[in-house]
This record gives sequence, structure tokens and C-alpha cells, in this order.
Amino acid sequence: QVQLVESGGGLVQAGGSLRLSCAASGRTFSSYNMGWFRQAPGKEREFVAAISSSGGNKNFADSFKGRFTISRDNAKNMVYLQMSSLKAEDTAAYYCAADRRHRAVIFTVASFYDVWGQGTQVTVSS
Repeated sequence: QVQLVESGGGLVQAGGSLRLSCAASGRTFSSYNMGWFRQAPGKEREFVAAISSSGGNKNFADSFKGRFTISRDNAKNMVYLQMSSLKAEDTAAYYCAADRRHRAVIFTVASFYDVWGQGTQVTVSS
């Protein structure tokens, strides 16, 4: 059973940067596509970025292209979300998720991900 634990959230000023980390347990992490989602109060969960099991393919929501990057280190069972040029509207809880069932396609819809972390809060002050 895989478990995901996010870290790295916090308070940052607008224009600043933050790197979120997601630590995964289990020995099969390298076979999962991984994604980052976020949810602001009163809003639906929103896709941010995803990365294939090998790290060779990535997908970003248009809103984050050029500002956010996603990476993974399969040797360490880690996936990262590097966020820069942060805006007040980036304030949200950020969630790491694993898609254990699909290999060929990196999905952007939350329902395709079957394991979720507890989330880490990012607050951007303007």
C-alpha cells in the first residue's frame, strides 16, 4: 500500500518561490504516474501538473506553464513541484496524488488518481 506525504508549504510573498515535496512509501513508486492538484477554499480541486512514471513526460495546466515545474526522483521515492512567480491566487492546499492503474497516459482529471496525500497549505501574501 502506497502512502503519500506532502511537505514544503508555507507563507510566501507574491513573486516568491516555493518547492513542494511529496514522499511516497512502497517499492513500486517508479511505476506510478504522479500528479499535483490544488484546492482553494470554496473551489473545486484543480489540476496543476503531472509526470510520467519515468519522468520523461510532463503535463501542466495552462495556468501554470512557465511558472511551475514538476520533477521526480525515483531512487528517493520523491516527486517535487517547484513554484515560482507566485501570486495571491495560488493560495490553496496542494495535494500529491498517484495513478497506479494507468501507464500510457498522464491524466489531468483527479478521478484517475487513486492515492492521495493529506495536502500542504500554500499561502501567498500580496
